[in-house]
Amino acid sequence: MDVEVQVASDASDIPSDDAIRDWVLRAAAAAGMDGDFTVSIRVVDEDEMHALNRDYRDQDQPTNVLSFPAGEIDGLPPGETPILGDLVVCAGVVMREAAEQGKAVADHWSHMVVHGTLHLLGYDHVSAPEAAAMEGLERDILAGLGIADPYIGN
Repeated sequence: MDVEVQVASDASDIPSDDAIRDWVLRAAAAAGMDGDFTVSIRVVDEDEMHALNRDYRDQDQPTNVLSFPAGEIDGLPPGETPILGDLVVCAGVVMREAAEQGKAVADHWSHMVVHGTLHLLGYDHVSAPEAAAMEGLERDILAGLGIADPYIGN
């Protein structure tokens, strides 16, 4: 597994690269992703996230996490490590949401990385059945880290 972490934020309380890698690995394993893969994670400030959310989702505000799945890559030579895609996490939004929701910052970070990784693996929460499946997997992964259900009280 290759998880490249880029930090383009001056925020404090950004988790270590090792913690982020662990959360990605746990999400991938829980979703049945075996073997090697590559993920890129960029930690950004609100201005960059606002621009990305506006440009790619037509939402004129920053958000906590965006996932950009790579999908099938034509011409990838046999045996090459599959690329799952890119995650962008907004440090300021994650920290603000943690405070607003009364959660530990590290717990909310882990949830956002797990959530984004599951999106890269094809999970979604558009319909009620999809949301139930994705949120159930998130709860299980986070429980394995000793983190309470992130959806209680939201």
